[in-house]
Amino acid sequence: MIDSVIIIEDLHVSYYGNEAVKGVSLSVERGKLVGIIGPNGAGKSTFLKSMLHLIPSDKGSIKILGKNMKEVRKKVAYVPQRSDIDWDFPITVLDAVLIGTYPLLRLFQRPKKKQREWALHCLERVGMKDFARRQIGELSGGQQQRVFLARALAQNAEIFFLDEPFVGVDVSSEETIVQILKELCRSGKTVIVVHHDLSKANDYFDQLILLNKELIGFGTVAEVFQPEVIGRAYSSQFNWLNEMGVSMP
Repeated sequence: MIDSVIIIEDLHVSYYGNEAVKGVSLSVERGKLVGIIGPNGAGKSTFLKSMLHLIPSDKGSIKILGKNMKEVRKKVAYVPQRSDIDWDFPITVLDAVLIGTYPLLRLFQRPKKKQREWALHCLERVGMKDFARRQIGELSGGQQQRVFLARALAQNAEIFFLDEPFVGVDVSSEETIVQILKELCRSGKTVIVVHHDLSKANDYFDQLILLNKELIGFGTVAEVFQPEVIGRAYSSQFNWLNEMGVSMP
């Protein structure tokens, strides 16, 4: 029996008065690392945010772990785009990660030694434990993204959503993040990633969601990376993809 942790039916979403997602239906199995790809303006981030109920949908159904998002929010972790975060906010790396433990605490309970040790463990997992006392604004882009992944890990969620996590990130941080995401999936977690670099999709993901406002393709990388499927999403950009060396499995 297939264990679908995300089920979406006929999803329509408008953004600033324009329909950004049209009639998307799909289901994602537990333990998969899934990339959301498509050209600029295809509605990738809008689609992800609608799944999280960060922006409202016009119509359609979204079930996460068989329930509405409000009922399972503690089991869902979200890493937003770096451009959506105020890096000037005066907070240390450790305190930023501790925020990830809040959903696991009782009302008005403050993090204690147990939570601090867990946060430090999550920082160690992403290679950032030595930076625990640094202000988050002092870090490089790759270091900041590792910290926000550590915050998501601290939540001990079942499903992880990441919006363009590799933008402005150094190669070492990107490799570390990908390795951790794959480890999460091997342990039964599910990971959804908005991604723009098609040349790495085959190495990173189990499945791809190809969007251009509507669902163009969904399946394994080999199934989606067919010339006729990619061509329907990128159309005029298709020749450019070939010139960039994006090969089809």
